[in-house]
Amino acid sequence: MSESFDCAKCSESLYGRKYIQTDDGPYCVPCYDNTFANTCAECQQLIGHDSRELFYEDRHFHEGCFRCCRCQRSLADEPFTCQDNELLCNDCYCSAFSSQCSACGEPVMPGSRKLEYGGQTWHEHCFLCSGCEQPLGSRSFVPDKGAHYCVPCYENKFAPRCARCSKTLTQGGVTYRDQPWHRECLVCTGCQTPLAGQQFTSRDDDPYCVACFGELFAPKCSSCKRPITGLGGGKYVSFEDRHWHHSCFSCARCSTSLVGQGFVPDGDQVLCQGCSQAGP
Repeated sequence: MSESFDCAKCSESLYGRKYIQTDDGPYCVPCYDNTFANTCAECQQLIGHDSRELFYEDRHFHEGCFRCCRCQRSLADEPFTCQDNELLCNDCYCSAFSSQCSACGEPVMPGSRKLEYGGQTWHEHCFLCSGCEQPLGSRSFVPDKGAHYCVPCYENKFAPRCARCSKTLTQGGVTYRDQPWHRECLVCTGCQTPLAGQQFTSRDDDPYCVACFGELFAPKCSSCKRPITGLGGGKYVSFEDRHWHHSCFSCARCSTSLVGQGFVPDGDQVLCQGCSQAGP
């Protein structure tokens, strides 16, 4: 008498039938699928033993059911993303959820390097200086009316230029004759002393310190022989072709100040009325 060879589930004979051997014994195909097969998360049908099964996290799928929920493209051999428990191919995910590059208009792919500024997004290789068109990357930049410039390009295009050396002023500087100057460029035409922060004057548009201007251009006091610059509120007296500081305009004999007083010229000297009448 032959030994029985039956399905471990339904006990039907397996002679002449296809079966699957397990540690618990042999199973006919229907019983094996009903006992061990997973249910497809998409179509809710059993995934038979002869079907290619795909799974993601704790969900199982027929190969044909593992597809993008939007465009129905198969994801069996495609990169994909799970969004709100739905599977999406990269194209659909980018179209629905990714930001677009403000330069090229293409989606910024998940995981790719990007730059964000002012509510806009760029691919790293698309965020360029509006001047030299080189990638700005992590470099400092200056925004201007929707454009973005690296610091050298911005300074070259917009920063004021020194009236003397024509180079850009990046900070500080002084204004002379309504033009910007580097502090170190505004110097006396005569002695080259820096003039920023000190009193100075000009002649023929050239700046001079008080000392150089006095020595080169100012009239000399007929008494002390020092220059009469008139700067700083300094007052002076002129008579014919001679000039005096207020403090120097005094009687040559008694030293009485003659400012606002009558005087009498006596050769190279001036005298008060009293000394003039007293005689030599």
